[in-house]
Amino acid sequence: MTSLPLVSHVSPDSIIAWRADGAVTRRQFLAEVNQLVARFPAGGHLLNMCGDRYRFSVGLAAAIVAGKVSLLPSTHTPEVVRQIKVFAPDVFCLTDNDRCTVDLPQLHYPVMETGLPDALAIPQIDSRQRVAVVFTSGSTGTPQPHPKTWGALCGSVLAEALRLGLPRNTPCTLIGTVPPQHMYGFESTVLMAWLSGSALSHAQPFYPADICQALAAVPAPRVLVSSPVHLRTLLDAGLALPEITLVVCATAPLSAQLAQDIEARCNAPLLEIYGSTETGQIATRRSTQTAAWQLFPGVKLIVEGDAVRACGAHIETLSAMSDLIEPIDEAHFLLHGRIADLVNIAGKRHSLASLNHLLSSIPGVLDGAFYMPDETSHDHVTRLAACVVAPGMDAPHLLAALREHIDPVFLPRPLLFVEALPRNITGKLPRAALQTLIQTRSARKSA
Repeated sequence: MTSLPLVSHVSPDSIIAWRADGAVTRRQFLAEVNQLVARFPAGGHLLNMCGDRYRFSVGLAAAIVAGKVSLLPSTHTPEVVRQIKVFAPDVFCLTDNDRCTVDLPQLHYPVMETGLPDALAIPQIDSRQRVAVVFTSGSTGTPQPHPKTWGALCGSVLAEALRLGLPRNTPCTLIGTVPPQHMYGFESTVLMAWLSGSALSHAQPFYPADICQALAAVPAPRVLVSSPVHLRTLLDAGLALPEITLVVCATAPLSAQLAQDIEARCNAPLLEIYGSTETGQIATRRSTQTAAWQLFPGVKLIVEGDAVRACGAHIETLSAMSDLIEPIDEAHFLLHGRIADLVNIAGKRHSLASLNHLLSSIPGVLDGAFYMPDETSHDHVTRLAACVVAPGMDAPHLLAALREHIDPVFLPRPLLFVEALPRNITGKLPRAALQTLIQTRSARKSA
């Protein structure tokens, strides 16, 4: 049996997190983990809904030590919770929200004892132990489970730490704008702190002023772990930023121009991460220097016609990728959007990701997205629609700008101007939410 440590912080007094009341040492963290383990009910599955990132991390660590599996669905809607109960009937919910209404047995995050014990030994975890199940929505809307072992997660995160240049002898503080329940936030803001000897910030800032406050509340060196929508909003706000050592971004590829603007504004290098729920992180790129992605050591891409599968290193199951990938060599590849984003109109093909990029690149456009309605008839040509956030612009000027770059068959009809797009907390735009917005606005316009 191969065991791997829960955390890599060498000294009991090493800082593992920053809360609102100050630093948390490894000694204190492990003591609180043990206190929570003692309060756990008998159920073998945990839905960790703590909004405070530090409390989430204590809950996650306690579950691992207790041999329980943390369930991480993409949302916590009542329907998803019902489906989670079918998957794991013994599931209970850990929450730090006094008004939590989730229909599960609840354990409220307790007030911890403040006395510090003698140094506790770092728990050693079997690399084969299943510690989490991450869910994707699936094509039918039913959560699709993807189990994660401790060994696979450690392999993924340690490879990321080396690629980001986070050696253990120069600990930093990780400030995340993405939730820890999301695969990216789970790996890059929680496990990254544990396994690189760094510290995590308890905060989960969303608005620009909150991000600046969260950065200022912790010491340098600071790493900002964020997403395109958060970073673009931060740029537009024009606020003074505390010193940042590194910016990490994922959930959607950045344009070269936006990457350049972020590096200039933050005065720090920007690294993008590519991966999936199924594979975990598998590649990075310095977006201001190259469009190509570099695979983590040991990860391989297998091309079978138009399909690409990933394997090797921490990837435990041969996994089909949902993106259009063009391998350059054994270690590098290009991305050309998601397979599901391909649209075919009148025999001409384009990707929604590329169209969205073109739309958002037009001066004056703050945000925008194309939408391909479901086909109603083989004899009827389905036309693209689009929603755009562009104060001060009108449809004729925007369509003229698009016409400079795309074939007329891809021009959106209708083109709807909105105040904001219904993006989720990680900046992603669910198709169902965009569909509802377009249908609502179109019906209102018709009336």
